[in-house]
Amino acid sequence: MVAANKSIYQGVINTLRERIRSEEFGQGNQFLTERQIAAQYGVSRPTANKILTSLVSEGLLEFRKGVGTFVNAGVLDYDLRRLVSFTDKARAAGRKAATRVLKFERLAAARIDSAIAAQLALLTGDDVFYFERLRLADGTPVILERRHVPARLCPTLTERALAGSLYSLWIQRFGLAIGGAEQSIQAVNLSAADAKLLRVPARTAALRVLATGFLETKEPLWFEQTTYRSDAYEFQTSLGGLNSTRPAVGRFAEIRAQ
Repeated sequence: MVAANKSIYQGVINTLRERIRSEEFGQGNQFLTERQIAAQYGVSRPTANKILTSLVSEGLLEFRKGVGTFVNAGVLDYDLRRLVSFTDKARAAGRKAATRVLKFERLAAARIDSAIAAQLALLTGDDVFYFERLRLADGTPVILERRHVPARLCPTLTERALAGSLYSLWIQRFGLAIGGAEQSIQAVNLSAADAKLLRVPARTAALRVLATGFLETKEPLWFEQTTYRSDAYEFQTSLGGLNSTRPAVGRFAEIRAQ
């Protein structure tokens, strides 16, 4: 009986998560009340209260004392099935995106890590652009990006051009056809230097994406090490059954940083 109740409870939470992320209610709009959840899903009022509390703790909803529960404004999704522009996602979510370029330099291939040079299939005599960017949403730093790019693919790249969407820059200015990327995700503890940039305590847990991006011709276009604040992003995944041929998919859903 306890297991059955727990299953119903979790099922309602999962359903409400999907309703929130489908933008059925709209960002910043009032969400279902405790009474409405109880009536719609056949659960008790205390259970409905626990469900709302759980969704608030996940950052999907926010509770306003004396008013009610509202859909958290400014939710950003990072879809692992396709490349996503941080700038475009922030704008679509009503958040103000900003980029701070921390470093920009042109290096000979011999000066970079041999593993990165191999990922980019660099040749003797090749140069690479190396840059570091801090991405901010409504003034809060949420992403620290470090990226290597073969200079021959975008030879006139400048520091100033890195202030916006890099994907748009490659497509519109350099006429590059981006084919996709291979990436892995790691859990890390931030160094003191990275933590300071992201405005969190040293050794704070974070998510790090290591990725190699490719043109449609399969030629490597970039290698990145991108770090996401753990209080600003959560990784969620959806898996098929044991006999399913459907590929696993997932996303980062940004929640408002405190």
